[in-house]
Amino acid sequence: MQERLDYVNLAPATILDLGCSRGGSFPGLMARYPKARLLGLDLSPNMLNAGRVQSSAWQRWTGLGKNSGAERLAADAAKLPLKSRSTSLVWSNLLLHWLDDPLPALAEAHRVLEVGGLFMFSTLGPDSLKELRSAFADGYAHTQRFIDMHDLGDMLVGCGFADPVMDMEVITLTYDDLDAMFAELRAAGSACAMKARRHGLTGRGVLQAGRAAYEALRRDGKLPATFEVVYGHAWKAEAKQAADGRAIVRFDPPRRK
Repeated sequence: MQERLDYVNLAPATILDLGCSRGGSFPGLMARYPKARLLGLDLSPNMLNAGRVQSSAWQRWTGLGKNSGAERLAADAAKLPLKSRSTSLVWSNLLLHWLDDPLPALAEAHRVLEVGGLFMFSTLGPDSLKELRSAFADGYAHTQRFIDMHDLGDMLVGCGFADPVMDMEVITLTYDDLDAMFAELRAAGSACAMKARRHGLTGRGVLQAGRAAYEALRRDGKLPATFEVVYGHAWKAEAKQAADGRAIVRFDPPRRK
């Protein structure tokens, strides 16, 4: 995502990092746009507090003052406590797949962006953790529901964004065993939060069957885990319709000779 900003002509006054977690994107965004006000928003106060500790350590190491970091706000991405047209860049790294329905968050991102502002995001696509889904075929959800990038593009247009650009890449991580993969997913906070997940303990037989099915996927001594990473960006253009559906017609003043 940072590399994609190399091709964007933008000098944002205010940046919203939507779903900032502990602030992993802050250093890169502040280095690229040192004059911008950076606001990090996350639903979890614990994540924000952990980021504050990291930021304090970084400030001590670099010698920068306390006011050089980002502001942090605990709030829901679907109900942003921000004024309309108050943000130049909305940046969202790996948030959308955690939402039961990303559409309200996309609509809110559009609302808080100023005209000419940019929304840039990444999320996980349908092929993510496909090995895990296929191995545990017990009728329960074992991963999040990942939305296809074409559907996300349609959502962006439906929210009023202009010129959406979508692309993706597939990254395959490998592990020595299944427990190593589970440990890494848990450390990243990537447990399954779907309502269709198993709410009790997984039975020994189900777990053994899943492990055996996953073991059959071993190649060159390693177990694979696929992640489809979807990237997207779109711009906020002048509205062509009012909220009640009426067309908006603009008249430019005549040029003086």
